[in-house]
Amino acid sequence: MSFGVEKEYHIGLCKEDLEGARYAILPGDPGRVEKIAQVLEDAKPLAVHREYTSYLGTIGGEKVLVMSTGMGGPSTAIGVEELVHCGIDTMIRVGTCGGMDVDVMAGDVIVISGAIRQEGTSREYLPIEFPAVADFSVVSALHEAAQALGFPYHTGVIQSKDSFYGEIRPAQMPIADELTAKWKAWKAAGALTSEMETAALMIVAQVLHVRCGAVLNVLWNADNDDAPAIPPDATERGVKAAVEAIRVLIREDSKA
Repeated sequence: MSFGVEKEYHIGLCKEDLEGARYAILPGDPGRVEKIAQVLEDAKPLAVHREYTSYLGTIGGEKVLVMSTGMGGPSTAIGVEELVHCGIDTMIRVGTCGGMDVDVMAGDVIVISGAIRQEGTSREYLPIEFPAVADFSVVSALHEAAQALGFPYHTGVIQSKDSFYGEIRPAQMPIADELTAKWKAWKAAGALTSEMETAALMIVAQVLHVRCGAVLNVLWNADNDDAPAIPPDATERGVKAAVEAIRVLIREDSKA
């Protein structure tokens, strides 16, 4: 679908707007886009349409897009579909999350290798048996970036869900027993954190044969009474890791 000038219907962008960009950083919140764009070089605003706010800048001379995806799987999937139409083939989600594993603390960075598909969007792309996993090269780049920056970080599986309050207030839900049992199972298996977008991102990327990964900033751990206060730079750590990871990917891609 387009606006008549070949703009994608939801994100309000076309291939020409991206000036050949193939890399994208994808926060959920539109309010974070401008702040992330300031980390790039020569950033300029592109479009504001619905939950999709976008800027274009450069990293190491390569064009890089920053665009919000909104909350949850449906808007994330739409954004990814339309970005791929515009030529993007490598995406890194930057978001926030709550810790599940007791060793995950506020201020930690999570490099996601895979996501539990406890949401609905990805089920309209692939059967639930198909795993939601990140591209290995993106995971490797994020891992390298987190190490280089010296942030406390974890790499592993997270949970993606549709209901924020189903997690925060499960006892109020008619299916409280089911929600609680699944939460305990995910934790017992080593799930690190919980959020709402990554499983959809990874499944859509898999279906469209493009690369993706995700890095999350941990803001709290409701199951850890000893969790420290949120560091003042907590929401910036994942952004720095994503930018550095794209530098790594640009370098590696130039060798291919």
